[in-house]
Amino acid sequence: MTRFTPNRLPADGMPQADNQLAEAASLPNNYLLLDGEWRFTLDPYDRGLHDLWCINHPSDGTVQWPGSIEAHIRHVRGNMSPGKKERPVKVVIWYERDFNLPTRNGATDHSIFQLTFGACGYPTRVWLNGHLLRTLEDEDPHCGSYASFSYELPDQYLRPLNRLTVRIADVTDADIRCGEQESHVYKQGVKWYQTYTGVVQSVWLETVDRNRLRSRLGVVSVVEDRLVRFSVTTRIHDPGHYLLRLQVFDVESDQQLANSDFPLRLEAGQKQQRVVVDVDHARLWSPQSPTRYRLVAQLIDHTGYATQVETLFGLRKIEARGRYVYLNNEPVYLDGIVYRPGGATLDEMQRHMRAIKELGCNLVRVHMAGLDPRLYNLADELGLLLWVEVPAPLVSTELSRQHHKAELLRMLSLIGSHPSVVIWSLYNEDQGAQDIAANAQTRQYIMDLYHFMQLAHPQFLVVDNDGWHHISYEGRLKSDLLTAHVHTSDPDQWRTILNRLETGEFVQVANHPLVVGDPFFYRRQVPLIVSEWGGFVYNNWPTHSASYADQIRWFKQVLRQHTFAGDIYRPAIDSNGLIDPQTGALTVPAGLLESSGSQPITSKINGGEVSDLRR
Repeated sequence: MTRFTPNRLPADGMPQADNQLAEAASLPNNYLLLDGEWRFTLDPYDRGLHDLWCINHPSDGTVQWPGSIEAHIRHVRGNMSPGKKERPVKVVIWYERDFNLPTRNGATDHSIFQLTFGACGYPTRVWLNGHLLRTLEDEDPHCGSYASFSYELPDQYLRPLNRLTVRIADVTDADIRCGEQESHVYKQGVKWYQTYTGVVQSVWLETVDRNRLRSRLGVVSVVEDRLVRFSVTTRIHDPGHYLLRLQVFDVESDQQLANSDFPLRLEAGQKQQRVVVDVDHARLWSPQSPTRYRLVAQLIDHTGYATQVETLFGLRKIEARGRYVYLNNEPVYLDGIVYRPGGATLDEMQRHMRAIKELGCNLVRVHMAGLDPRLYNLADELGLLLWVEVPAPLVSTELSRQHHKAELLRMLSLIGSHPSVVIWSLYNEDQGAQDIAANAQTRQYIMDLYHFMQLAHPQFLVVDNDGWHHISYEGRLKSDLLTAHVHTSDPDQWRTILNRLETGEFVQVANHPLVVGDPFFYRRQVPLIVSEWGGFVYNNWPTHSASYADQIRWFKQVLRQHTFAGDIYRPAIDSNGLIDPQTGALTVPAGLLESSGSQPITSKINGGEVSDLRR
């Protein structure tokens, strides 16, 4: 077992994930990383459950955990081609490994073992020595793909040498969210991007306290009064009276800024509690000054025994008011870029994020995917605003909406403490809501979810359906932002569309009308954002030509002639990106997408002279 210090291993995050919460007991808290070589079996006819493979089953070989299902299938089948004859009938995978039970240090009466998966494909079932486990949320199977999940291991199931068995059914059901992706192994023809699914993050064993605070924290700050509302989650096995103690420290000086106690009567099970702390004289978090503070939260029982979690948080306020977005009550223009991490390693993703900052962006739109938890920490540290999205299903059904809401709630519970996360998209370009224009039930579901977000998570801005088909009900937009996806490489068409958008013409500016439902009369009462533009390589613009950066700069300058609240170039990487996927090096000049840093240019586009158009 490797010893760790609080703030290094979040029980609901990732090992060594700086500045996330850590479920750290007052006894020395340890973890055993179970990454590495696992036995692997492909179950194309889904016989494993009937034949009790959780008790004993043969192995096709070994693979490395973490890693994608695609890579593991290729590994056991050799360099298979993606032809239909060689693709699995069903994508059901079994993983298995043994581990020695570590020695618990300190007060063993207070501690239990917990197993945590960073992220797995969909759905996932887990057995310990042949015993089926249920997650802390009482799930079997676990049905998420983008959030961590944990199991408490009953002492009666544990042995000196233990066998861990994992079954992942990476379904191709259209009701399940997959985002814009396809697999060259088994999901051909579904969407555009290469998927990276399965055991894509670490798994580890740790000791936690029986009665503790979970590492799931919500933070809502009232910046005018420096009040912070913390939503904490308790996990209790022994009901009784407890004391919740919150302490806030300055990160640089380690000076204590606030200290509050809250008596609680807690029953067995899991419960969320909101408390408010006054952090007087605190500085606000922003891209220019990403100031964070350290929270130490303790849960103390009637004997004085304390468990503790820690995290970093920031105070900030995001608001859509009139035609502008306001950060900490100051208008901010969103210079953004679309980012899909794909199969990038953690080191590559970190290089991507730093390169995005170098491009002059203050916002990253994480497109239809989840991030390694450490990337949210890095965004907090760098001062990058994040626009996150719920990965979409392929069809609009009652079942797909159930999965959609469940995934949203899981993602909210894990990243609600990050000041960098400011905007959420519920849907993107009708994906998973294809009937939004014709089906009142679909629109009602999205409106209900929007209202829920307004009440339960006021620290975020919410977009109902990014790109087009925003919902209007009685003339009121059910989205904090009015967004449009505009993809054209024709300069005249670009200028014409932007002019029409600015004057409130919502037809023939994007692929579909911008608003559905009741009429919506735009008078610049909501921020208007061009949330996707670019894609020039699809129109035969050579990305490595000398004029490519000038072309992008000119399109950006035309944008800034209008009263928009922001714009988001697509994409950061992929085929027409501005960042090398492996090295993180920019393929265009630094600062290219920064509004305040754009330089006068004279370029030739489509044979015509283009002069500086900045105001």
